[in-house]
Amino acid sequence: MLAIGCPAEDRRPRARGASLVASLVAALLAALLADALLATSVLGSAVSPAEGQGIASVVRLAAGGGHTCALRANGSIRCWGANYSGQLGDGTTTDRHAPVAVAGLSGAVAIATGFHHACALLPGGTARCWGHNYYGQLGDGTTTERHTPATVSGLSNAAAISAGGLHTCAVRANGTVRCWGHNHYGQLGDGTTNDRHSPVVVVGLVNVVAIAAGADHSCALRAGGTATYWGDNVSGRLGDGTTADRHAPAEVSGVSGAVAIVAGSAHSCAPRAGGTARCWGSNGSGQLGDGTTTNRLTPVIVVGL
Repeated sequence: MLAIGCPAEDRRPRARGASLVASLVAALLAALLADALLATSVLGSAVSPAEGQGIASVVRLAAGGGHTCALRANGSIRCWGANYSGQLGDGTTTDRHAPVAVAGLSGAVAIATGFHHACALLPGGTARCWGHNYYGQLGDGTTTERHTPATVSGLSNAAAISAGGLHTCAVRANGTVRCWGHNHYGQLGDGTTNDRHSPVVVVGLVNVVAIAAGADHSCALRAGGTATYWGDNVSGRLGDGTTADRHAPAEVSGVSGAVAIVAGSAHSCAPRAGGTARCWGSNGSGQLGDGTTTNRLTPVIVVGL
């Protein structure tokens, strides 16, 4: 998940709104390069830099299904943990108990990890991914597992990237979104349930400033603080008041003034200006923070924040 704060809702004509989105995205890119505490994760948990063997000068961490990757200040990436699909990017399928360099990768500005794959955003808005690719989640036009980084086909001007369970999404500088990979629940947002091996447009979505991919669903934060979700809706994780899967973006009920978005495995949350937060979806372990274990189809306030 990757999130960025956004201002009050822009009510100007769209042409100028596009300029606002471009400015927000430019700010995001600057933050990616300068903010040493910004991190991405498939399950949406931000983490602070940690010291570890061979990962001096870490600026970001991302934790996947059984592996972890660190982006260093020099733009290189090191990963460790499970490697059965080549998700560490070192050219092997050998598990690593300490960080190893991702082969042939330099100049990265962001890192994202899925269940069994990883992706890096590069200057100029291109991206490279590696690891498990059965559903095309690497976006290179194939379903071939990659043990070293492969270029995402047809992606340009990307400003942020998020790796879900078996799919990946990126927001572009013009405020549109592209997704690729597993699509059984419509989590790519292209109006179908067909897996895609290269990026496709999320239909009807503009003015996006942040993107987050969960296990089988995706979400976007728009300028003005509203949010849309699509994909698997079991337990109400899309927040639209139903449990019906959505193959295209649906508005989250009752969310306004959001400054970020996060997508968990089966629940989602949005912090708001002023320091409050709302969550929705699966709540069997109390992960919504509303003092109950009742699943919620629409956002509820996290108590005690």
